[in-house]
Amino acid sequence: MAASELYTKCARVWIPDVEEVWKSAELTKDYKNGDASLQLMLEDGTSIEHKLDPKTKNLPYLRNPDILVGENDLTALSYLHEPAVLHNLKVRFIDSKLIYTYCGIVLVAINPYETLPIYGSDIINAYSGQNMGDMDPHIFAVAEEAYKQMARDERNQSIIVSGESGAGKTVSAKYAMRYFATVSGSASEANVEEKVLASNPIMEAIGNAKTTRNDNSSRFGKYIEIGFDTRFRIIGANMRTYLLEKSRVVFQADEERNYHIFYQLCASSHLPEFKNLKLSSANDFLYTRQGRSPVIDGVDDTKELCSTRNAFSLLGINESYQKGLFQVLAAILHLGNVEIKDRDSDSSVIPPNNRHLTAFCELVGVTYQDMSQWLCHRKLKTATETYIKTLPRLQATNARDALSKHIYAKLFNWIVEHVNKALITNVKQHSFIGVLDIYGFETFEINSFEQFCINYANEKLQQQFNMHVFKLEQEEYMKEQIPWTLIDFYDNQPCINLIEAKMGILDLLDEECRMPRGSDDSWAQKLYNTHLKTCSLFEKPRMSNRAFIIQHFADKVEYQCDGFLAKNKDTVNEEQINVLKASKFDLLVELFQDEEKATSPTGQVPGTGGRTRLSIKPDKSRDTSSREHKKTVGCQFRNSLQMLMDTLNATTPHYVRCIKPNDFKLAFSFDPKRAVQQLRACGVLETIRISAAGFPSRWTYQEFFSRYRVLMKQKDVLPDKKLTCRNVLEKLVQDQDKYQFGKTKIFFRAGQVAYLEKLRADKLRAACIRIQKTIRCWLARKKYLRKRSAAITIQRFTRGYQARCLAKFLRRTQAATIIQKYQRMYVERKRYRQKQAAALAMQTILRAYMARQKYQALLREHKAVIIQKHIRGWLARCWYKRSLVSLVYLQCCFRRMKARRELKKLKIEARSVEHFKKLNKGMENKIMQLQRKIDEQHKDNKLTNERLIGLETSYTAESERMRGELNRLRGVEEDAKNKGNQVNSLLEELEKLRKELSATQQEKKTIEDWAQTYRDEMEKMVAELKEQNGSLKKDKDDLNRLIQEQSQQMTEKMARSIAEETQQLETDLNEERSRYQNLLTEHLRLEEKYDDLKEEMALSSNVSKPGHRRTDSTHSSNESEYTYNSEYAELEEGSRATEDVTRGMDTSLTLKLQKRLTELEQEKQSLRNELENKEEQFQRARARDDAEFKKARGAELEYESLKRQELESENKKLKHNLAEMRQSLLGHAATGAGAPGSPAYKVLLDQLNASCEELEVRKEEVLILRSQLVSQKEAMQHKDEKETMTETSVYVEDVSKLKDADELKQAYIGLKDTNRSAAPDFHKLNEDGELWLVNQGLKETIRLLEHQLQTQRRSYDNEVEALRGELQNVKEENNRQQQLLAQNLQLPPEARIEASLQHEITRLTNENLDLMEQLEKQDRTIRKLKKQLKVYSKRIGEMGAGQTEGQTSPGQMVDEPIHPVNIPRREKDFQGMLEYKKEDELKLVKNLILELKPRGVAVNLIPGLPAYILFMCLRHADYVNDDQKVRTLLTSTINSIKKILKKRGNDFETVSFWLSNTCRFLHCLKQYSGDEAFMKHNSSRQNEHSLSNFDLAEYRQVISDLAIQIYQQLIKCMENILQPMIVSGMLEHETIQGVSGVKPTGLRKRTSSIADEGTDTLDSILRQLSAFHSTMCQHGTDPELIKQVVKQQFYIIGAVTLNNLLLRKDMCSWSKGMQIRYNVSQLEEWLRDKGLMTCGAKETLEPLIQAAQLLQVKKKTDEDAEAICSMCQALTTAQIVKVLNLYTPVNEFEERVSVAFIRTIQTRLRDRCESPQLLMDTKMIYPVTFPFNPSSLALETIQIPGSLNLGFLTRV
Repeated sequence: MAASELYTKCARVWIPDVEEVWKSAELTKDYKNGDASLQLMLEDGTSIEHKLDPKTKNLPYLRNPDILVGENDLTALSYLHEPAVLHNLKVRFIDSKLIYTYCGIVLVAINPYETLPIYGSDIINAYSGQNMGDMDPHIFAVAEEAYKQMARDERNQSIIVSGESGAGKTVSAKYAMRYFATVSGSASEANVEEKVLASNPIMEAIGNAKTTRNDNSSRFGKYIEIGFDTRFRIIGANMRTYLLEKSRVVFQADEERNYHIFYQLCASSHLPEFKNLKLSSANDFLYTRQGRSPVIDGVDDTKELCSTRNAFSLLGINESYQKGLFQVLAAILHLGNVEIKDRDSDSSVIPPNNRHLTAFCELVGVTYQDMSQWLCHRKLKTATETYIKTLPRLQATNARDALSKHIYAKLFNWIVEHVNKALITNVKQHSFIGVLDIYGFETFEINSFEQFCINYANEKLQQQFNMHVFKLEQEEYMKEQIPWTLIDFYDNQPCINLIEAKMGILDLLDEECRMPRGSDDSWAQKLYNTHLKTCSLFEKPRMSNRAFIIQHFADKVEYQCDGFLAKNKDTVNEEQINVLKASKFDLLVELFQDEEKATSPTGQVPGTGGRTRLSIKPDKSRDTSSREHKKTVGCQFRNSLQMLMDTLNATTPHYVRCIKPNDFKLAFSFDPKRAVQQLRACGVLETIRISAAGFPSRWTYQEFFSRYRVLMKQKDVLPDKKLTCRNVLEKLVQDQDKYQFGKTKIFFRAGQVAYLEKLRADKLRAACIRIQKTIRCWLARKKYLRKRSAAITIQRFTRGYQARCLAKFLRRTQAATIIQKYQRMYVERKRYRQKQAAALAMQTILRAYMARQKYQALLREHKAVIIQKHIRGWLARCWYKRSLVSLVYLQCCFRRMKARRELKKLKIEARSVEHFKKLNKGMENKIMQLQRKIDEQHKDNKLTNERLIGLETSYTAESERMRGELNRLRGVEEDAKNKGNQVNSLLEELEKLRKELSATQQEKKTIEDWAQTYRDEMEKMVAELKEQNGSLKKDKDDLNRLIQEQSQQMTEKMARSIAEETQQLETDLNEERSRYQNLLTEHLRLEEKYDDLKEEMALSSNVSKPGHRRTDSTHSSNESEYTYNSEYAELEEGSRATEDVTRGMDTSLTLKLQKRLTELEQEKQSLRNELENKEEQFQRARARDDAEFKKARGAELEYESLKRQELESENKKLKHNLAEMRQSLLGHAATGAGAPGSPAYKVLLDQLNASCEELEVRKEEVLILRSQLVSQKEAMQHKDEKETMTETSVYVEDVSKLKDADELKQAYIGLKDTNRSAAPDFHKLNEDGELWLVNQGLKETIRLLEHQLQTQRRSYDNEVEALRGELQNVKEENNRQQQLLAQNLQLPPEARIEASLQHEITRLTNENLDLMEQLEKQDRTIRKLKKQLKVYSKRIGEMGAGQTEGQTSPGQMVDEPIHPVNIPRREKDFQGMLEYKKEDELKLVKNLILELKPRGVAVNLIPGLPAYILFMCLRHADYVNDDQKVRTLLTSTINSIKKILKKRGNDFETVSFWLSNTCRFLHCLKQYSGDEAFMKHNSSRQNEHSLSNFDLAEYRQVISDLAIQIYQQLIKCMENILQPMIVSGMLEHETIQGVSGVKPTGLRKRTSSIADEGTDTLDSILRQLSAFHSTMCQHGTDPELIKQVVKQQFYIIGAVTLNNLLLRKDMCSWSKGMQIRYNVSQLEEWLRDKGLMTCGAKETLEPLIQAAQLLQVKKKTDEDAEAICSMCQALTTAQIVKVLNLYTPVNEFEERVSVAFIRTIQTRLRDRCESPQLLMDTKMIYPVTFPFNPSSLALETIQIPGSLNLGFLTRV
């Protein structure tokens, strides 16, 4: 595909960046071949020009489509390169909070530096049994894959965990081992899996330390082999360690710590057992304070030491060994504090009595002198002699540190050895899984021998990794028959040869170590001479001669040669070792027992002791062995590494690469630079490169067809999908090299999937645009037509309305115009007349007034004019004179000045001719102008004269007129004077009238003011009253409302509290029921395990089991352990018989069982104590209530008195009959009247028959009377008592009667004898004193009746007293009612009625409550008395049996036998009982339970027939009062049901059948128990069939427990059938075709979401549910029980579906949410069809429904967040956030959820109080209840079919 097709405008690419490594950019211009640069725009909007390399012309990496970002497998990316890998990991880690990602066969794990809830047992269960690609990436998925391949291929497996320090290697390895321990279990029940896990805290304590990069860094490598047997259960483990960092014991850098164990000991130094170690704070010891960071945040070293000690104990290292270990570790700390001082420049000395050296010597058991001597001296051996040389202080300090490191290394190896011994078992190992936790590639500023070995190991592991990846690729291509082309991949064999080959670095290092004067410098020179010119991977630094550089597969590393030889030799002073070997401390001697004679490879021979010798001849015989003493560290590491590689090559490897996201341990912070370094170093990018070199993208034909069906035309789709895919792909991609067709898959080159996705997106976009265009057109046209029609309609109605309005307006306008015309005319005429009259009056007055005013004005004006004339004349003359003088003077001055100027100017101008010309010309013009002006002035003068003449004429006429007017005015003035006088008088009168008027007005005003004031006051008072009235009404309304609100609140509060209490009680009851049922399950499991172990022991020991023995039981049938008596006896005998055998076996199971038994006994004892406390409380409550007597009913007292009178009369009658009998016998005694047929004999027989009948009747009456008396007494004593459970206490009075003398016993015997229904034997009646026995029985009966009469009389007196008290109470109540009535009469009518009603309601409520309590007490009393009567009857029978046999009549001989009265029974109808012989019991159980076929019974016979048959047999055993038969039948039944379930427990039909029959048997026991609560639904005939002799309440409890066990077995059976179908049917199957598309997948293939043939679908689940339902219905299972089963089924479906949804990123999409909601609707439809909507099953699916809704709702704004929080109430916060993080768009039209939105959700849900658990518990079983369901089937109507082979049963 040409670059121009991919690098187009808007295409996104990756460009290098200094800070972020890679930065995303978008092309703003199409790229054309030959362009030297690309025009790009960064994500922040910056435009840049990216120049291409002129040599290579390599274009930048293309970015994958957004739909592929965040994939679980990196190989699923279309473009496989470094930036794509880095970006995908970053998006998953930062945005989705996912730390695991697949990269082909590698699991990449990024350390989150935060505890995540993804490692619980629920997660382990979710991953168990799943394929590796079926779930999201996880360490558990890798562990499951290894375990599965080991079991499937029977090949050993290895999990290789690598990474930098702090990347999480140890934690990953720990979780892998935890997974194996959880899913596999232990074969020997010896807690091997616990021991394997217990090795982790030990190894962490002695091998882990805090570094700057990690708080719990492993400073050694380890390979743990976990062994499995043939059943793939853990049997043991073995651990190998590599390259412990011994230097950390004596030195730590800043912010680092020594090994954890030292700080744990220092933190626990205050404990008594550690006092002898003489430890203190970690800051007091040199070896623990150098890092200046002795404490790790969040870690308690004291608690960690407790965990370490517990782990030691679990692994079999006893307290004495632990004490010894801690002693050695404390000695190392003290040794580090030994101070060595300079004696001189070449020697050193330890001061005497050094406190720490003394402590060291005491702890390790050596002498102070020897230790101080050899810490400062050493031996030197020459060819002939051995010398003792002093050591300088620095060398002595190094020797001390070397000894400390050596001791710790020995201790470390000893602990590892003993841990391995504890993990090894005697069982043969069949296979193993190895977990390798080893250091990753390391490079620091200063790299030494440790880094060299670590990187050497990583080179070997990388080579093995590359070969394995290459091999897998080759196998995949060959399996798919793809043409195989050799892929060029990096082979690091040259680097490995450089290190380990002959004359390699290690070889030269060993050779230099063997040289007497070898040094680091000489070794460096040898390296330069050997490899510098021959190997391109070896380089020499420019500025150093003591270092070298190796080009490793990950990076170049520069190693400093300093210390290589010393670390490789690992030299320790020999004499120091000898001193330690001579120790009195056994553990220390054991540590060094394998120490060789020489301690260094230089051939030095150890001395003989601690004394100083100047010259000693060497022992030649020892010299040879000393040279071959010990291998160097490098040689040892190479050999152990080779062994490790051999082991790994013999296994199937699984790779986990741990990545450290940042160097600051910040939670979910991603540093791209550090991540890229590690990705390059750990081989992930090499895997990508190998995959990208071939065909990395692989699709099955079905997946390709489903995904790219949109690119095909209808004619291209053929029946053969494979051929269809071929044809379409050849059209879409022209280059044949870009893809290959395999047998089952299509292989694509890198980038082809992105190209196909681009084509698909373009096609979908075009289709969307077309659909949108069409839809929008249709919507717009439809909207237009709808608007047009609406507009036309509106216009029509509007126009009609407007026309009508216009016509109406015109009519109104015309009418209004006419009305206005006449109205205006009238108004105007009237107004005109008024104005006219007013105007005339006003004109008259005004004209007169104006005339007067005008006259006066004229007069004043005339006078003023005269005065003004004279004044103005004088003033004008004066002003004129002054002005004239001033003007003349001014004119003279001005004219003089002008004249002078003119003169001067004229003088000047006179000299010029032109001036004269101009002057003359100007003068002419001036003259003409002046002449014109003179003419005009003449004209004006003429006009003025004419005007003056006219004015004079008019003035003369006016003067004459004014004189006439003046004369007239003078006459008027005289008249005015006369009238003026009249006006003055009128004015005086008017003034008087005005004064009177003002006085009158003042009075009026005063009166009005007073009236107004009064009115205001009254109005104010009325307003105040109204306001007060309103406020009172308001207060009243407020009070009423407040009362109503309070009453309503109280009611709601009470209802709410009652509901909460009820809910809490129901919750507690369900929890208690669940706990009890879990205990039953645990008990059943332990029983089965015990049986299995017993069988295994019997097989292994070849000893036959002892037979079943049983002793006679003296306990009654209602004891609690009746069911398991035979089992416990068998257990005891078996335990005694196999005691010797089990001694030699592992006692772990015995201890576990004993512990469990102890817990159960403690729980039983606590429950018993609680029961006793309850009984004591009840007795105390009864004792308090016994003093109070309540009222009794008068009618009942009358009835009792009548009964007493009747009984007295009957007693008298009986006495009279007895007297007649005696007389008859005495009168005919001599004549043999007693012979049969005699009159006396007949009289006696008649009386005896009558007496029998009367006694039968009286016995029933006595029993009824007693029950009524007791119930009355119980009702009076417990009227106000509130009981919630049935008590089993017995009244003291009845017990005293029971313990009374022989009265009650004899009475019962007499009643029992008279109860025989058979006719008497007339020939044997009088023999052997039968009449005397009858007489005695009657006497005892009479005596009993008299006693009861006295008791009743006392009861009557008490009742009279109670009635008197009640009468007094009634009087008090009457008085109270009268008071209330008086109060009510004082109230208003409304309040009176309301108060009366309230009082009446209160009274009726109290009465109802009292009556309800009385009814409940009477019901409870009846039940108690029935139970007591049965108990009493049985006890009386037991006590009276022996006594009646020994009684003799007075006249009877002692030797004569006593014959009871033989009264044969009358034959009756069939009573619904079945009789069998005891020897037929096994046959009954075998035919009815063990060999019964459920299918035939369910189809042909009535439901529950076996239960009915068993109960009918039980009824007969109860009828004949056979205690042993009842117990054996029930025990056999229970054990047989358990046996058949154990044998066929996986058959749903069998389990359902026996669940139904067990429940029916339990219901029969309840229905026919005689308990009133269970008998109320019975018919009278059924009540006659009730059990009469035994109370089987405790048996019912055991059978209920059995039913619970069967129910749980049924649920497990259904779960095993349903669970494999759920994920495929609910999630993967595409119920709505075409909604979801398959996304590209990687090497870790997931199960396709397109259902293939044979795949389970939703219809399969529905069919299976229907099969379950129909089977249970056929078996007659109770409807309520079916509802509980269906609810449990739906819970399993919902929980499994939701858990898989939460662990599968590819399922979290919008389309999958639609699929899930559709599937849930189908399940609801199934419930509706079966009528099970009310069973609560729908509610169990609510979390799944809300999760599906969450996938489909908008997820952008704060309103969306609020809606999500209110919607997802059934989901936890962790589940909501997980779904949002996993949400993945399937198409480009969907958008991802932003990180800010997820944080908003977390903030809103922060206050939720809920469990942090992520997954739902799929193993949870709702507590089951068995509601009582009586049967309407009559027992006597049941027929037993012959097919059951029960002919030995007899109907009774």
